[in-house]
Amino acid sequence: MAAPVEEEQALLDEDSLPEHDGCPARKPMSALCDPQRVAHRMLVLSLMCFLGFGSYFCYDNPAALQTQVQKDMKVNTAEFMALYAWYSWPNVVLCFFGGFLIDRVFGIRWGTIIFSTFVCIGQVIFAVGAICNAFWLMEAGRFVFGIGGESLAVAQNTYAVSWFKGKELNLVFGLQLSMARIGSTVNMNIMGWVYSKAQDLIGSTGHTTLGIALLIGGVSCIFSLLCALILGYLDKRAEKILCKEQGKTGEVIKLTDVKDFSLSLWLIFIICVCYYVAVFPFIGLGKVFFIEKFKFSPQEASAINSIVYIISAPMSPVFGFLVDKVGRNVTWVMCAVVITLASHIMLAFTFWNPWIAMCFLGVAYSLLACALWPMVAFVVPEHQLGTAYGFMQSIQNLGLAIIAIAAGMILDSRGYLFLEIFFSACLCLALIAVVMLYFVNLLRGGDLNWSAKKREKLQKLAVAEAKRREKIRRQNEDDLAKLQPKNDFSLRNRYLSRLGAQVTIPLTGAWQEQNPAGEAFSIITTASISSSRFLPIAVKNKE
Repeated sequence: MAAPVEEEQALLDEDSLPEHDGCPARKPMSALCDPQRVAHRMLVLSLMCFLGFGSYFCYDNPAALQTQVQKDMKVNTAEFMALYAWYSWPNVVLCFFGGFLIDRVFGIRWGTIIFSTFVCIGQVIFAVGAICNAFWLMEAGRFVFGIGGESLAVAQNTYAVSWFKGKELNLVFGLQLSMARIGSTVNMNIMGWVYSKAQDLIGSTGHTTLGIALLIGGVSCIFSLLCALILGYLDKRAEKILCKEQGKTGEVIKLTDVKDFSLSLWLIFIICVCYYVAVFPFIGLGKVFFIEKFKFSPQEASAINSIVYIISAPMSPVFGFLVDKVGRNVTWVMCAVVITLASHIMLAFTFWNPWIAMCFLGVAYSLLACALWPMVAFVVPEHQLGTAYGFMQSIQNLGLAIIAIAAGMILDSRGYLFLEIFFSACLCLALIAVVMLYFVNLLRGGDLNWSAKKREKLQKLAVAEAKRREKIRRQNEDDLAKLQPKNDFSLRNRYLSRLGAQVTIPLTGAWQEQNPAGEAFSIITTASISSSRFLPIAVKNKE
């Protein structure tokens, strides 16, 4: 008889496990399966990093195969650069609504899967357009690809915030950015080889060979989609085990906030657009530039054209740490713009080894990203951050779309020298905007160029002031509560208690349940003027 009793008791103990934060206690799991253990979180981090690998790999497929695309599809440079423009057009709008779709419509898991699917479908359409010798279909594929690309980056950041908070988050963002740049680098250096292997397989060059090479490149997008599926499963599992909510972007997009943007924020927008239009379109056209001006082989041209991304991969986390420790964001941005301008001037007017200029460009590109984007949070209230970042990405994509087409037209009509002069002019506008931002911030007493120590000190003072005000607010609420008038019943009982009379308080609930006959009980509180003790005595009412 003892055994069944023990088994029953064991079952009862299992069913009544202690709870923690509203969740039942969990059985011990292996390190790789426990969402709170480091091994499992590293698995999730690796999936997050590979989530964007496919989109960044395929984004620069045209740049890696510029010569082949123009030759096989019989298009000029302006038409070739339209492939980048078609990627940017949908993101002029989607940058506003990507976070909203993830938060309110799809959820983080389904949103990631859907956007990854758009990336895969877009790359397939792009490749099929090449196979069918239909350039308009290739443009349509890039448009579909763009619908998923930028929104997938938003989903990736949302996952990072959901799984890694506090001090880990900056490192996670740096690792994600590094993996994205690795994807771009691998594309620059491998797609030419893939095209040659497809050519050997078919036995001739042409649009069919181009399409097969692009389809092979699309395997990276399928790999990223598999990562999205696995990551969605693990996030759903962690939600059940840890009783946590789905991650959200936190973006609250309100177009009416645009009218409240400060002059400093508009200058930041100008810097963003004028700088990036001198970097990404140049990389898109850089391979042929190095072949024609410096007589590099296709392999050497691909290698030097990807050096910007190679440097950015390890240097982005390093510069992020440096900017966090030193501060002086405006000064760092000014240095990055000046170095980039010097790099373009070297490439335009000298025949020095282009590795020098491209290495400087890679360092400046990494530095600007770490110093420019955080400045938005310094000049915008928290409730407007979603709108500000959405607007910043939107006009960035608008600028990239327009300048990509303009760069192709300039190259077709005037050549690379005028194109480099055009890029240098854009950087001069960015430099003017940085100088204006410095003086506007200085005259208005802004904190954009404060040192990290000064900013930290003032933040501590602000936190202390907020705590002091909260303490005063609570004290005032307590004082108001004491001054609130009593109701008639409480005033009567208080008066009778001071007189030493018996105060009768009707009882209901458990007392009445114990007396089915309907007998009501009450507590008689005897209070003595000379004593502050209350003696509750249960007696039967006499009616």
